Amino acid sequence: MTQTTLKVQGMSCGHCVKAVEGALKEIGAQGTVNLEAGTVDVSFDDNKLSLDQLKEAIEEQGYDVIV
Repeated sequence: MTQTTLKVQGMSCGHCVKAVEGALKEIGAQGTVNLEAGTVDVSFDDNKLSLDQLKEAIEEQGYDVIV
C-alpha cells in the first residue's frame, strides 16, 4: 500500500467528508479527510490506482486538488 496526503480546496462540512471519502472508496482507495488542514490522507495500491485517478475521483465531487 502506498500512502500520500492530498491538499483539497472547498471542503467545509460533514457532507464534504462523506463525498470525498466515499469517492475514494468507490475506486478502491482509503481516504481520511482532515477538514481543518484541508487535506486527505490516502492509502491505495499503486499497482491498481494512480495519483491522477485519485485526483479525478475527488474533483468529480466538485473539489479542487492542489498538487
